Amino acid sequence: MLPAASRGIAAKQMATETQPAKATPYAVSKRSLAIAGHRTSISLEEAFWNELRQLARSRDISTAALVAEIDAARGEANLSSAIRVFVLTSLKQGTSLAK
Repeated sequence: MLPAASRGIAAKQMATETQPAKATPYAVSKRSLAIAGHRTSISLEEAFWNELRQLARSRDISTAALVAEIDAARGEANLSSAIRVFVLTSLKQGTSLAK
């Protein structure tokens, strides 16, 4: 068993998001969000996470709230796929603020 101090560090590392040392737009990151009262993990490329955050800011809502809206409207689609399509559609419509 790890010493108490090491266990605390290990727990913190496990609770944080796993991101590559130098995040590229193509790097996939997994994040946990609460949607409709339950925690779920979503894996997206950094470019999509960045754009999703910008879209949420432009609506004055949290990223989790925007993902909940996408989740409610997605039907049978995979949530990560639904988010990517939402972001792409928003970009095509010119609603993005990301640079």
